[in-house]
Amino acid sequence: MDFINSHINHILVIGGLMGLFLGGEALIRGAVAVAESLKIPKLIIGLTIIGFGTSMPELLVSLQSVQQGVPDVAIGNVVGSNIANILLILGFGALLNPIATSARNIRREVLVMLAVSGGLVWLAWSGAISQQAGLIMAGALLAYLLLIYLLEGPKTADAALPKSSLSPWVAIIWIIAGLAALIIGADCLVRGATAIARDFGISDAVIGLTLIAVGTSLPELTVTILSSIRRQNEVALGNVLGSNIFNILGILGITAALHPLTIAPRFLQVDLPLMIAAAVGLTLLILRGKPIGRLTGLLFLLVYAGYTLWLVKGPALLDVLRLS
Repeated sequence: MDFINSHINHILVIGGLMGLFLGGEALIRGAVAVAESLKIPKLIIGLTIIGFGTSMPELLVSLQSVQQGVPDVAIGNVVGSNIANILLILGFGALLNPIATSARNIRREVLVMLAVSGGLVWLAWSGAISQQAGLIMAGALLAYLLLIYLLEGPKTADAALPKSSLSPWVAIIWIIAGLAALIIGADCLVRGATAIARDFGISDAVIGLTLIAVGTSLPELTVTILSSIRRQNEVALGNVLGSNIFNILGILGITAALHPLTIAPRFLQVDLPLMIAAAVGLTLLILRGKPIGRLTGLLFLLVYAGYTLWLVKGPALLDVLRLS
């Protein structure tokens, strides 16, 4: 019992990560089964249920962190997740198997991702995301999804989407269980991670940019590993682009619409510039039309490792330089 009490925050973090991972998986499985039973086109499943399901951890963590008075965790969660999606997850995927960039409409998706990333930087310069801006962002996401459906229609049904043999009632139970696991997991992760961060003198922003960002990106990482094993890495690329778009417009939009978000100036020093640089780099790779090879994947991973090291050691190093 003494061991549990002394390590309660670490247990909360581990339990929270497991809850997010298992809850996201259960939600996606159940939602796909319900959608299939209702004859909903697979395009809609992919754009809404799969995209929303893999980003649900980020949404719940952001809402929980704002309610608990740590908005830096909400901003850091989205910015860190978008950086991790490109540098860590795509880097890992490319290292396993080169990622094709010739998938249909992938260029459109990456240009939209680049545009919304630039929009977030512009909002960061203003210092806050107001409720009005949040509503506009959420509305832009809905308009984007509607436009995709009108342009593509049911003809782009994706065979790579998961199939389900669950009955509708069992699927509903999966959805309820998944949502419960996500809500509990998000609460545990935010509580445990912020407590650990404060014990070690680490800022809320850094813990959101690292541990929570990677933890809430577990669904995307799962998609990357599975698609790499099946040699369908273009699925991971589409999932990452969609997730980055959804993180900014959906996660921050919904969160700001409910609770206006203040963006700390520290995010403009390294984190947002790196997010834009990663988005620009990925855009150039996709526009070039050649696969993202293992060497590029290794470079992505090295840049992410350097970034993580900077988050942990950089501020202390700057203090030493100032004193000297």
